[in-house]
Amino acid sequence: MAIIKPFKGIRPVKDKVEQVASRPYDVLNSKEARAEADGNPYSFLHVVKPEIDLPENVDHYSDEVYEKGKSNFENMVRDGVLFQDEEDCLYIYELTMNGRSQDGIVACASVEDYMNDVIKKHELTRPDKEEDRKKHVRVSMMNAEPVFFAYPNVKKVDEVVDEIKKASAEYDFIADDGVRHRLWKISEKDKTDVIVAEFSKLKATYVADGHHRTAAAALVGNDLKKENPNHTGKEEYNYFLAVHFPDNQLEIIDYNRVVKDLNGLTKEEFLSGLRESFAVERAGNRHFKPTKLHEFGMYLEGEWYSLSAKPGTYRDDDPIGVLDVTILSEHILKPILGIHDLRTDKRIDFVGGIRGLGELEKRVNSGEMKVAFALYPVTLKQLIDIADSGQIMPPKTTWFEPKLRSGLVVHSLKG
Repeated sequence: MAIIKPFKGIRPVKDKVEQVASRPYDVLNSKEARAEADGNPYSFLHVVKPEIDLPENVDHYSDEVYEKGKSNFENMVRDGVLFQDEEDCLYIYELTMNGRSQDGIVACASVEDYMNDVIKKHELTRPDKEEDRKKHVRVSMMNAEPVFFAYPNVKKVDEVVDEIKKASAEYDFIADDGVRHRLWKISEKDKTDVIVAEFSKLKATYVADGHHRTAAAALVGNDLKKENPNHTGKEEYNYFLAVHFPDNQLEIIDYNRVVKDLNGLTKEEFLSGLRESFAVERAGNRHFKPTKLHEFGMYLEGEWYSLSAKPGTYRDDDPIGVLDVTILSEHILKPILGIHDLRTDKRIDFVGGIRGLGELEKRVNSGEMKVAFALYPVTLKQLIDIADSGQIMPPKTTWFEPKLRSGLVVHSLKG
């Protein structure tokens, strides 16, 4: 049974929401964040990437950085840029990109559900990134950014969402990337009770995007529980901020690969190696975008190729073996290009599909990379099958768009 909880959200006043709402901390580096927040004292980047307000040589993981994020947030509350709702609420967060919309339920997820694997994961986390977000939560005593969850579509929840959306949104703006963001508050107890009850019937929810933030929030909550001799289970630290989207509204975008060299092989030797596991065909200078599972695009020396995996290179009855990222690793990256660890090997990089296939050409044509591979996107069913089986996806497999904006709703661990 999945537990969600209404909470008293901290959020921007209406006339400041566009200035406050920022991209998530992990989609831009510190230099980009400095540029993006320049001239905007209300940007939530001052809270989630507070090193931008300190000297450029500051250690991003120093106590000074986390304390700066906390004080920046407190200043925004003090100055009336942010306020807290007086009653426990759920919220609806709608994102619209390229004419397609998805409606998320903003609610508190349960730390206990995370610990008991009711909240399912599909990626491993890196200890350094996990520790960074843990410190951010612990020092500030809040979940500054929500995590992105998926859940099996529920008709009764859809009906409540549709009813609430008939009213005017609390926020309605189009960000600089063209994505429209709208948010409604659900404060009527009869409606929040229906949604909470429907979620309690679910066997699981799924981390779609934000594994490090999820782990950090849950681990901080668990630590605070252990440290409190008077723990009751009702404290706010038993919960963390998530936006829950129905699985039938989500779309995963391709996550592509670029490699620096051919591992000492000539072009002809490399192509010959590929033909052992793939049907290889020239596609000329036009982008070749895969249109089905087990089909790949490859860009090499100014030319596109189509690669079709031969039978025997994949296992359609296995949640991991069916993935195209697995086929690529097992039949190209490891045996031909000598890349065995996607997490640590510096010869490979990853390009989100939102950047388009032109970005792959650019990286190769510049001489920075030698070859690029375009993949067919993973399906949400594949993600759920892997999470349900307790297995872990290879690194950099899923890319979700559009991204949630940070600063629209914050959850305080203090209540």
